[in-house]
Amino acid sequence: MAMDVVDFEIFGEDMQYVEIELDPGEAAIGEAGAMMYMDPDIDMDTIFGDGSAQQSGILGKLMGAGKRLLTGESLFTTVYQNQGSGKRRVAFAAPYPGRILPMDLSKLGGTLICQKDSFLCAAKGVSLGIAFQKRLGVGLFGGEGFIMQKLEGDGLAFVHAGGMLMERELGAGETLRVDTGCIAALAPTVNYDIQYVGKLKSALFGGEGLFFATLTGPGKVWLQSLPLSRLANRIVMAAPAAGGRAQGEGSILGGFGGLLDGDNS
Repeated sequence: MAMDVVDFEIFGEDMQYVEIELDPGEAAIGEAGAMMYMDPDIDMDTIFGDGSAQQSGILGKLMGAGKRLLTGESLFTTVYQNQGSGKRRVAFAAPYPGRILPMDLSKLGGTLICQKDSFLCAAKGVSLGIAFQKRLGVGLFGGEGFIMQKLEGDGLAFVHAGGMLMERELGAGETLRVDTGCIAALAPTVNYDIQYVGKLKSALFGGEGLFFATLTGPGKVWLQSLPLSRLANRIVMAAPAAGGRAQGEGSILGGFGGLLDGDNS
């Protein structure tokens, strides 16, 4: 399927959004719940899968939807098509603090492997598939499981990485050891494996878990400083309603002050 060529602009620092400009007839696909705003004359249509298999009949639609279900995403994707006579814009917002990465798949060999929940939006025609991890150890202990997301095509795709971003080009045979949750995306030429931390004391008390990922080049890797799982754990730990302990409160009355203002029950 032919890719739509779209123009875009990314706004913001910590909480970013991307605005995509569509010519008449052009379309973009967005993850469910990611749309921020859109101009008049843009038609919304919720479809099975990612829209890249719309010409292949009901079987293609079901296969596209099944791929998304396996990666933990919704069965549905929303297509935003410009039905007007002039340029129109639609914007998509990041779900939590981090960076939106514009990925030109034509310059990345046509394929990008990324974490399961990182896809935000893309030009219509980009295919959202699955990438199985071939090694049993990676599937069991690699943080991302057996299945990661695979973006294919020659158009623009936008993925989200939590916190700050590091982009690095690994040479042939060059290895980088990474916390498993900090992998945002990688080129398909990069070899992904896991390695035991080596010391039982570090594994039990170091706070980094039993395993870390080893990424071996050649190819590009994109790392995120704030995985969603790490952010969620911190929030739960600090939430009294979830069994955590309130931290950083400025009241001189402490917990008693919380009783007075209704924060503690």
